Amino acid sequence: MKYHQLLLNFGRAVMRRVKAPPDALKKPRKRSRMRQDPLLEDFANQLLIAAHCRGLHVTVYWNPGLRTTAGLAVWQDRRIILNPKLLEFSAGEVQRTLRHELAHLLAQHRAGRRRIAGHGPEWQAACAELGIPNEPRCHDLPFKRRKIERKFFYECPECTTVLARVRPLRRKVACVKCCQKHNGGAYLERFRFRPVGPPTKIAA
Repeated sequence: MKYHQLLLNFGRAVMRRVKAPPDALKKPRKRSRMRQDPLLEDFANQLLIAAHCRGLHVTVYWNPGLRTTAGLAVWQDRRIILNPKLLEFSAGEVQRTLRHELAHLLAQHRAGRRRIAGHGPEWQAACAELGIPNEPRCHDLPFKRRKIERKFFYECPECTTVLARVRPLRRKVACVKCCQKHNGGAYLERFRFRPVGPPTKIAA
């Protein structure tokens, strides 16, 4: 499939979402707030093929539970989650966000088991391959923000970097900087974040 045909299919997919009934994405059933989007999945996977990556297949969902986040990339199940509020802007904004999140999965796929920084050089290279060079790490869309108190704090035992989280960590998380510096980017229990009390100043 030629590249311009990919863009045409993407535009059609987004317009179907824009013309959909208001409740189709914003008021899903309580049991499953997220809705899968096969059309955008096909577009994303065609982009991967165009980037010469055939060993990665992703799924795409819309999640009205997202507030200020435009999109998320979940490596564990190769999933991209998009905020339906993107549809209030433009098809181009949806496409840029989809590529931004897809670049996270592509970068991690190529890195294998090696730990990489979320918006490091591997991600930047993947963005360029997917057609969004010089992509900023954060969006500047006017989503309404709300202040959420962070009650859980974790510290790296090596460099004392502190993480502040709204919810407790549910899996083992190690300091990326220390793992890259001392262990080639691979996870090392020695640098696992440990629970601590609220610091006077948060380093990260």
